[in-house]
Amino acid sequence: MAIHRVEVPDGSPVFGETTSAFARFGHAPAVRSNGLLFISGQIGRRADGVPGKTAEEQTELALRRLEEILRLENLGFADLVEVTSYHVDIRENMAGFLAAKQRLVKEPCPAWTIIGVSGLAGPELLVEIQATAARPDGTARSHHPTPGPGGDA
Repeated sequence: MAIHRVEVPDGSPVFGETTSAFARFGHAPAVRSNGLLFISGQIGRRADGVPGKTAEEQTELALRRLEEILRLENLGFADLVEVTSYHVDIRENMAGFLAAKQRLVKEPCPAWTIIGVSGLAGPELLVEIQATAARPDGTARSHHPTPGPGGDA
């Protein structure tokens, strides 16, 4: 069974200086195996490391990070098969989460589990999103990612 660790390149316009967190916490942004992409939990931090101020902003930032990892593997939101999101103060923050989710994630929607938690890795964090995507044909990546907003591939 072939396992490939996905790397977010230095200078990513979405991740910026936050890529160091993968090494600090000892995990890959994502791992590809047998046609599936397992994406580690993504949080709502900007490229400069500052978290979004609201649940809606943090959700959008986390989804943009998730989208960037998918893009690096030539995938998109439509390739998601399963998502789990973790929410601090779930009742208070659900409206903001749903607003961002509905704006960014369109049909076909993946299976999605929403879990309320007492806290995340930092006290300022309100949401974390992990996901699994599948290649449409179940094969390994066959070509290079398209350039992102900064033009880097």
